[in-house]
Amino acid sequence: MTCLPLDGIRVIDFTQVMLGPSCTQVLADYGAEVIKIEKEKIGDLSRWSLGSDPDGLNNPVFCSLNRNKKSVAANLKSDETRQRIHELIDSADVVVSNFRPGVMERMGFGFEDLRKTNPGVIFAIGTGFGLKGPYVHKGGQDILAQAMTGVMNRKQDPALPTSIYPTALCDYSAGMHLVQGILLALLQRQKTGEGQTVSVSLYNSMLAMQMQEAAALMMRNKDLNWAAFPLSGVFDTTDRPIVMVGAFKENPLRDICQALEIDDMSTDPRYSDFDRQMEHRPDLQAIFREHFAKNTSAYWIGRLEEVDILCAPVKTLGEALEDEQTLVNRMIIEAGRTEAGPVRLIGSPIDMSAAVVTVRQKPPRLGEHNDEYLNPAPARQKVDVA
Repeated sequence: MTCLPLDGIRVIDFTQVMLGPSCTQVLADYGAEVIKIEKEKIGDLSRWSLGSDPDGLNNPVFCSLNRNKKSVAANLKSDETRQRIHELIDSADVVVSNFRPGVMERMGFGFEDLRKTNPGVIFAIGTGFGLKGPYVHKGGQDILAQAMTGVMNRKQDPALPTSIYPTALCDYSAGMHLVQGILLALLQRQKTGEGQTVSVSLYNSMLAMQMQEAAALMMRNKDLNWAAFPLSGVFDTTDRPIVMVGAFKENPLRDICQALEIDDMSTDPRYSDFDRQMEHRPDLQAIFREHFAKNTSAYWIGRLEEVDILCAPVKTLGEALEDEQTLVNRMIIEAGRTEAGPVRLIGSPIDMSAAVVTVRQKPPRLGEHNDEYLNPAPARQKVDVA
């Protein structure tokens, strides 16, 4: 059997929806024993994301975030159940939650309580806005984080309506930051023998994602908007849109004009450098739109690639999932079958030659592993992750 990087690491996972589960799925994929603590009869809220589903509480949204985990459905109001979970935590390396600050403490699972019997425990928490500050008790959610960090307000054109980004980029970004924090804490524990708290928030993750734009604004009072660069954009062709990025070259406008089979506009004083191109961006974009509309996407992509201008067709998710590159990259994995059909999921984006992700445990039914973990079990010896 392949040795995975996190073999022997036990994670007690109180998380739900996406921030936390996206984190713990990475840990599970790479070998950690992830024990998912869910609310009795209800479970992770993502089990209800699609309403009525042929697979009941194992709908595609839940499955996408919870392979390779074990599920314990627990009544946390029960003293006996809480005691058993405390015993599990005493044998654990990591405890992960994404409740509002203070919830774990009120349940008796705060860091100070846990470290009394498990001084090496890593206590990881994902929040909306942080562990203190004016928004500490405000409900955190992906769309709110988009709005409150400036992400939602950033548009290619100020005239466009403000809208919600349709993919949960805040949750996923924060989840991956939480993975990083947990791995760093495990490495530090090898040196000190002690656990610690690790905290990330949707808010901080979205500010971090805008590090370049923030630095330009704070240091030069300059609005850096990659989507609004003069030689970049999305353009309709006769069959489908394409995206073009006219950058990273000495004179991209000259090469674009060559691809479009028009006179070199870079010799025109109105477009002779970046600042003038920005000033006259509407004119340039109108010229590009006019010419791209005359032929197919394949034709223009071929022409642009001949002069080394970055470009690509704008695909649907369905097309991307069927793309040969997706298959070559092993980005689709199967986790068994149900009466509704195969469980097909996005694989890990991390490609390790000696640690290939497989589905060792299909997304669990609610409480599937209660007998394994809520009954007394022998003590477990922790391992290092060196």
